[in-house]
Amino acid sequence: MTEQATLLDSPRMAKREPKPPGRTKSPRAGATAESMAEKQREISVSEFFAKNRHLLGFDNPRKALLTAVKEAVDNALDACEEANILPDILVELRALPEAGEDRFLVIVQDNGPGIVRRQIENIFGKLLYGSKFHRLKMSRGQQGIGISAAGMYGLITTGKPVRIISKTSPKKPAHEVVLKMDTSKNRADVVSETEHPEDDALFPDGRGTRIEIELVGKYLKGDRSVDQYIQLSAIANPHARFTYISPPTSALPEGEKTVFERGVDELPEPTEEIKPHPHGIELGTLIGMLERTTESQLGGFFANEFCRLTPKVGRDVAEQAKLTTRSWVKNIGHAEAEKLYKALQEAKVMAPPTNCLSPIGVRTMIKGLEQGLAPDFIAVSSRPPAVYRGRPFIIEAGVAFGGNLPAEDSAKVFRFANRVPLQYQQSACSSFKSVAETNWKSYGLQQPRGALPVGPLVVMIHMASVWVPFTSESKEAIADYDEIRKEMKLALMDCGRKLGTYLRKRAKMRRAGERRDIFRRYIGEVAKACEALSGADAKQVYEALLATAKTKTIESDQVLDEEGKVVAVKGGGDDETVYIRELDDDDSQPVEEAAATKKRPNTASGDSLFGEDDDASEIESPDTKPRRKAKKKVAKKKVVRKKKGG
Repeated sequence: MTEQATLLDSPRMAKREPKPPGRTKSPRAGATAESMAEKQREISVSEFFAKNRHLLGFDNPRKALLTAVKEAVDNALDACEEANILPDILVELRALPEAGEDRFLVIVQDNGPGIVRRQIENIFGKLLYGSKFHRLKMSRGQQGIGISAAGMYGLITTGKPVRIISKTSPKKPAHEVVLKMDTSKNRADVVSETEHPEDDALFPDGRGTRIEIELVGKYLKGDRSVDQYIQLSAIANPHARFTYISPPTSALPEGEKTVFERGVDELPEPTEEIKPHPHGIELGTLIGMLERTTESQLGGFFANEFCRLTPKVGRDVAEQAKLTTRSWVKNIGHAEAEKLYKALQEAKVMAPPTNCLSPIGVRTMIKGLEQGLAPDFIAVSSRPPAVYRGRPFIIEAGVAFGGNLPAEDSAKVFRFANRVPLQYQQSACSSFKSVAETNWKSYGLQQPRGALPVGPLVVMIHMASVWVPFTSESKEAIADYDEIRKEMKLALMDCGRKLGTYLRKRAKMRRAGERRDIFRRYIGEVAKACEALSGADAKQVYEALLATAKTKTIESDQVLDEEGKVVAVKGGGDDETVYIRELDDDDSQPVEEAAATKKRPNTASGDSLFGEDDDASEIESPDTKPRRKAKKKVAKKKVVRKKKGG
């Protein structure tokens, strides 16, 4: 009997009865194309970002508070600069303990041109709405998301609408609008709107905008805080005045008020909008431009839709594509567009103009770093304009050394894009990678492998571009393009060379100061001995010897320029890319070298005046004799050796 027959005859199998015909279970019915079509619907961009708010920088309460302040300040600075007004920005954080521990009211006010009434709900209540996305011109905002996203976050977390007060002219009353965003339709619903003449007192200049957002946040001081953001913004924008009022604490019940005064009274150079560059477009972009243009002939299309495309280059491009400048644009098909695109990419076209950019400038960078950090040495570098994907950009870098900066910590990297501080995603940013990859050891600093240098150092990198390639919508890190990183490293190397020259010269100056200090320890005794032997006045002898010591160690009083050359004594040089802090009369060395003077040079080096391994910080009286005895013993031994050798 087979195994199968045994199983069929088993009692367990025998109990099973066959299913009656008609009771067979049918398979589960699946969705049909019609039923799936009924469930499909369009989602608005605001609804998408409401569910994915981490993409906009609202990951956690602390970061959300900073992002809301950042977006409001960016808009305020852009508005003031476009209106040719020196910015005066107020930032206030009010804690709302009655609503909860983590409730804050964010207030940002500027003295800009104000906002006309019909545009308020579009600017503050609609995502992807603005004037900066389609133009090739340097500005802080780019996407038209920031401030409306901050209001959306406040509405989601607290349910409270946004309050905007705008005044456009001294002759017109202030206008108050309270609105909330309808995320399902990406539009604003106005809760109330009224004229508020009583709010005119908020705007002493007769114009400006004030925004108030209540949101869930967390306030902490230190790195990546609102306090640091305001400080860095003042460094990158020394033409602006910032007034910052922090939330109240137990020590300061009314909050701490900090004012960052203007470092310069001149606005940045105004920028101009440019057309796309032929080397910065793709085939699909070219086809879209051909479909939307109002020009009828190819020559007019080249002249009015691109920058740097001269008539001669346009004719060469058209001939290479087997067309002419009189070819009708409407007759150009896909095949002709491909030939045009290939010819444009191969054509030799000048780099795009840079009047669309407004870099910080070397003098302004030095002023900002000096005012914000008070270091001993600053070196800055501004690279010539470069291009990535047909878009012009300028890289500026600066290093600040010494002063009160911590000497045993890793260097700090301050990253900026279009004058805006970047405080998160540091390791993913091209700026940070450029600093870590630079060989700082060759400039006299310690640096672990693949890490930042160690020492009292702050590195500042700024990228100015018509379109900064951020890694995400939250605009926290610059994408790692080869062209961008190359320019960053070249700027850092330029600053590093200046810093290395400064450190080497300072070491030489320090040794000169050490020689003078050692000499000072003995000239009192020498002056007394001269008085006892010759009768000369000991005070006059002391002053004469001290003057001689100063002439022999004059290097300790010198100030150096970028190339290490002496430019003045206790003053500043003429090089606008280098700043050296003036020393007081009692200072013979900068603060960062104080620790180095504790260890005296080797006696064999000849750096000390008497060739002794002493501590110059110890001041001996003229009556102490132990060092004389040591010298006599050494001399005696030398004499004995000489006699034995003879």
